[in-house]
Amino acid sequence: MKHFAIAVVVCFAACAAHAQIYQWRDENNKTVISDRPPAGKARQQKKIDAEAPSASSDPGKTMADREMDFRKRQKESQEAAEKSEKEQRAAADRKANCEAARNSLQVLESGQRISMRDSQGERIILDDAQREQELARSRKAVEANCK
Repeated sequence: MKHFAIAVVVCFAACAAHAQIYQWRDENNKTVISDRPPAGKARQQKKIDAEAPSASSDPGKTMADREMDFRKRQKESQEAAEKSEKEQRAAADRKANCEAARNSLQVLESGQRISMRDSQGERIILDDAQREQELARSRKAVEANCK
């Protein structure tokens, strides 16, 4: 029942939207406004249409131009997001490299005995000269990665 009532209201609203309004002056020079035309008088019809708002801000653009502009903005947005993501990954890599370089420097400066693997995979203990070389290398890595 509720749906029927809504349908009836919609039908009446649609009929009212298509109704015409007539305006004329009668014999006493009074303006008459009615939904029915004046009896016996044939006059020239004047249609008044309200201007519909344009679909875009630039009425001179065609649908294809607007679609192209949309695609261009979409592509620029995607490129900006990719650039931002790339910068974030680079910053995270720099942070990880900085942390690793600082940890390495801290271990070398601690004075503990440090062992490394040589090219054949055998374990060697660093002497003072090798430790100084590794310290210099670690300081450069900290300087380069921790700005």
